[in-house]
Amino acid sequence: MTRASFDVREFGARGDGATLNTDAINGAIAFAHAAGGGQVVLSAGRWLSFSIRLLSGVTLRLEDDCVLEAADPARPRSAPWGAYDPAEPNPFDLYQDFGHSHWRNSLIWGEDVEDVAIVGPGMIDGVGMTREGPGSRWTRQAGEFPVSMANLSAEEMAILVPDLEAMAGQGNKAVALKNARRVRLDGFTIWRGGHFAVLATGCDDLTISNLRIDTNRDGLDIDCCRDVTIADCRVNTPNDDAIVLKSSLALGEARATERVEITRCHVSGFDLGTMLDGTRGRTQRLAPDQDRVTGRIKLGTESNGGFRHITISDCVFTRSRGLALETVDGGVIEDVSITNVVMREVTTAPLFLRLGDRGRGPEGATRGAIRRVSVRGLTAWDILPDYAATIAGLEGDPIEDVELTDVCLVYAGGGDAAWADRRPDDMAQAYPEPSMFGPTPAYGLWARHVEGLKLDNVRIETLKPDPRPPILLQAVRGGCFKRLDLAWAQGAGPIVGETVSGLAADPPRRVGPATTDGDER
Repeated sequence: MTRASFDVREFGARGDGATLNTDAINGAIAFAHAAGGGQVVLSAGRWLSFSIRLLSGVTLRLEDDCVLEAADPARPRSAPWGAYDPAEPNPFDLYQDFGHSHWRNSLIWGEDVEDVAIVGPGMIDGVGMTREGPGSRWTRQAGEFPVSMANLSAEEMAILVPDLEAMAGQGNKAVALKNARRVRLDGFTIWRGGHFAVLATGCDDLTISNLRIDTNRDGLDIDCCRDVTIADCRVNTPNDDAIVLKSSLALGEARATERVEITRCHVSGFDLGTMLDGTRGRTQRLAPDQDRVTGRIKLGTESNGGFRHITISDCVFTRSRGLALETVDGGVIEDVSITNVVMREVTTAPLFLRLGDRGRGPEGATRGAIRRVSVRGLTAWDILPDYAATIAGLEGDPIEDVELTDVCLVYAGGGDAAWADRRPDDMAQAYPEPSMFGPTPAYGLWARHVEGLKLDNVRIETLKPDPRPPILLQAVRGGCFKRLDLAWAQGAGPIVGETVSGLAADPPRRVGPATTDGDER
């Protein structure tokens, strides 16, 4: 049966780039909902609006040449203008930042809705929103911010983490969904989407496909969601994560993010806006956390509820940080399958598995766990030499059962010989980032506090010589190494082991510096 279609122009909207259309668009959505559902259509034009409230049964369709523009509450006007819906009260806002704790202060939001969709091929332009927001109200504050931000001044931190009062009337998300069921986001573009281009919290049966996102902070944030598919999306986020799974306490309970598939997506850290215009700029060097540009796929950092049955396949990373799987707030990461991933211009570690003990949660929470992680068919080219692929558990709580198969890691090389002697602390409470430990004592793979590590057909090489060993193992118990091709400098061993037991390893084969382009491998 064909669903009814409702043109926002019939409700008084005007796509002239000057008229404020908040009431007209919301009126069309309310009418469609009351009629039993249907499509609310924005045709070609530039449609200014503050908060749009999705209702069950309604599809918001952005047609060709449609731009839904987030209005700027500070824009000078001769007549009363408007503001975004205020951030709703949340009694569970102690353990995650302002952005994760509220949904209604957004351009488009839906709460307790079913059978809703936003479909393309138009654009959402978040020009009138802010990308900032206050941090969490958690008083201990250990691990609240990355170690790399330690030298920022109070004035610089105040810009990145403003006071609550500064958020009055502001919108800081393009699309926010809470406790939604059967949601589809397909085909449209988000340009400068605020703190989150999309924040989905507590949503089940969520499909996100064919989106193009070029944004000033996070791209897709999937928090405490189940049965999620993210497919064929292109996400550029030089300042923060591109596709990130989280499991916060924003809903007042520890709820796992589970049964998530991320496939055929391309993430990057090009200069803002240059993915959309095709120029792929590379002038920005650092993200706001003072590490290199971001643009990656990540699990964490909010990790109270854990992550289960996560699949990442056929994805490309360009000029971005690598894959990160992090649990530091008591949740469990288990049964993760990563296959057929290609990375180029890797700005930190290509792979980062971190079990920490930040403990941002209620008293009595125990450490989490990481177990049963499989990485098969990963190729990374031109990796920053500072940080090896890192698998870092804690003493007494090792990361368990990690398999790396058919993996090729090509580093830029040229690291400092003194780095090989470094033995960083465990830094259990620190915010998890590859840079937290400083330059790693191996250039290729560093595993510490791991039980059950299997490497099969792994190649680690450099574009120019690096004096560090390719692999350092510390407190690693059990596992098997087969078919290793490694590049190591004269005087350095290929594998350095410290407190290693129960490991069966074939002798590695020595390779010289890499000479081919990453696309040719």
